[in-house]
Amino acid sequence: MTTESVAPVQAAEGADIPAIVQRLRRTFATGRTRSVQWRKEQLHALERLMSENEGAITEALEKDLGRAPFEAWLADIASTTGEAAYAAKNVGKWMKRRYRLLEASQLPGRGWIEYEPYGTVLIIGAWNFPFALTLGPAVGAIAAGNTVVLKPSEVAPASSALMADLVPRYLDNDAVAVVEGDGAVSQELIAQGFDHLIFTGGTEIGRKVYESAASHLTPVTLELGGKSPVIVAKDADVEVAAKRIAWTKLINSGQICIAPDYVLVEAPVRDKLVDELRKTIDAFEAGNTAGKRIVNERHFNRLSTALAATKGKVAIGGSTDAANITIAPTVVVDPDPAEPLMTDEIFGPILPVVTVQNLDEAITFVNSRPKPLAAYLFTKAKAVRERVIKEVPAGGMLVNHLLFHFATHKLPFGGVGPSGLGAYHGKFGFEEFSHRKSVLTKPTRPDLTAMIYPPYTEKAFKLARKLF
Repeated sequence: MTTESVAPVQAAEGADIPAIVQRLRRTFATGRTRSVQWRKEQLHALERLMSENEGAITEALEKDLGRAPFEAWLADIASTTGEAAYAAKNVGKWMKRRYRLLEASQLPGRGWIEYEPYGTVLIIGAWNFPFALTLGPAVGAIAAGNTVVLKPSEVAPASSALMADLVPRYLDNDAVAVVEGDGAVSQELIAQGFDHLIFTGGTEIGRKVYESAASHLTPVTLELGGKSPVIVAKDADVEVAAKRIAWTKLINSGQICIAPDYVLVEAPVRDKLVDELRKTIDAFEAGNTAGKRIVNERHFNRLSTALAATKGKVAIGGSTDAANITIAPTVVVDPDPAEPLMTDEIFGPILPVVTVQNLDEAITFVNSRPKPLAAYLFTKAKAVRERVIKEVPAGGMLVNHLLFHFATHKLPFGGVGPSGLGAYHGKFGFEEFSHRKSVLTKPTRPDLTAMIYPPYTEKAFKLARKLF
């Protein structure tokens, strides 16, 4: 942790955003963030930030989201800590040049890919997992050697304030800054023309971010969302499927970008799945009669309105509490495909279950809608698995479980189409925030390219045809 530099301005009110960005750009220009030593030091410091402040982070997440301590640790603390530790261990290897065997026409010569940091990166985080979706992307940006502006979500104010307090204590203050504030602050930040930008949030706001960044030709990574489907085939282990679907849907009250947004279940096992979901929810929520906490009144009203408008059968739950902004875990069977529960991303503890007659109908249903951030499948059959993998486009896919593809450092995480652009985690995060610069070197003597200099002869033309 650097202690000799000037502390950054954290508060949106009175913050001189251009000055903050210029300070970080000056730091990048010195070259200090390019060394492997600096990158490792910062990544280890980020790891300590998360591990040494587990209590404070858990408390902030409880204030903002009503999150249970175990879920706070699993989703925000463990994932970010592990990501930082993994990057610190491997960044030296990731930075190495990647040599390529050249074609005969390019010899003598050597070619390689040089991983070059973009410069100064803006990270606009999300409220539902404030630390994992703000400091998590910062791991890749720092590993790549960039300076970074972190803009936490104002919808999770306790987490935002804690980040603004902790980051300057642990990280290089001249290279990493936190700027708090609302959407107007995000717009002012984007207007600075960063060298790269990553935004995590809803698709509609993602479009606006993309449009604003385009005027500066800022490269953008978008981690958005959409309606992530679960296909339950008739041969699936329905009991296990119900437990895993319910567990994922209830984490953070279903306010997860890769939560199961709806289930497509083959008719022969539909009733069994609903029964198992009921048993599972009763077991998981035993002792909790208050319902699942929603982040704020606006989101509560959106969810309760959609639930009230459903044409499906409310098979489980359905109660809402406006005074405490809570909603009971709810399962709605066969809603109208055109109603809000089936057209808008739910982001809450409500799960539509749609009956399909066969796998063909399930695949057609998913593919008739925008490409999701995640797609899930429960089946025991290899043929079913391979067919769905090949025929259903999605940002990522998980078979016989949910959510875990976000937690691995070995696979890229990101969307496709309306669900996102670009991917990160592990080495893929390092590469996302690096420019892959092509480098080719050639000797000057002997000058074997003399044959292509003018005046062009017929002999040279024939030789060039053979070589090139």
